Amino acid sequence: MTLARTLATARRVLGQLRHDPRTLALLLAVPILLMGLLAWMLPGPVFDRWGAPLLGIFPLTVMFLVTSVATLRERTGGTLERLLSMPLGKGDLIFGYAAAFALLALAQATIVSLVTFGVFELQVRGSAWLVSLVAVVDALLGTALGLFVSAFAATEFQAVQFMPVVLIPQLLLCGLLVGTDALPDVLRWISQVLPLTYAVEATREVLASPGVTATFRFDVLVIAAYVIALLGLGAATLRRRTP
Repeated sequence: MTLARTLATARRVLGQLRHDPRTLALLLAVPILLMGLLAWMLPGPVFDRWGAPLLGIFPLTVMFLVTSVATLRERTGGTLERLLSMPLGKGDLIFGYAAAFALLALAQATIVSLVTFGVFELQVRGSAWLVSLVAVVDALLGTALGLFVSAFAATEFQAVQFMPVVLIPQLLLCGLLVGTDALPDVLRWISQVLPLTYAVEATREVLASPGVTATFRFDVLVIAAYVIALLGLGAATLRRRTP
């Protein structure tokens, strides 16, 4: 893997996405619309409680969907097969895609955070930028998950079908609906290996404490480790084409 080839892949992906306004609208507008709907539905204190964790979950979900479908489209169209016939390694491809979508994830999470705190007036006890940081790493996690699961789908429809399999169990067990301490022992153990659990816990730390706690730092590092591990697995499982 070389930096030049990785950056060349990232530029190519960004160039393609620039000419795809529907995907850009999905990436940038949908999370804002969802947060706006939530702010409209819920009174201030309730919105503050639910809005902070969902500020990270919405970008994660959108990035997972867009990344998995876009990567699979490249494989089924034969683009990956042509690229891998060149002196381009699997790591160059995966990390090039990751870099391109990471830039989009950063833009997405930053925009939705600015709108949520500025327009929808989300209030947290800690710093707003810490919630925004969690939103960014969540979006990166969605990118890494999308790149990884795309290797196991044969069609774009199958890629979409992975969303309830991969994300919904995490939403149920991450502590958003029911605290992890209140879960049965087996489910609590499972929740401890799910990355979304640490994202929700990090957000709750910002809601409860005005400073950066050790738990918050640990949670962010765990999510970052999941992102790196998933990208490595994505490179290892990358196929030239979908049979």
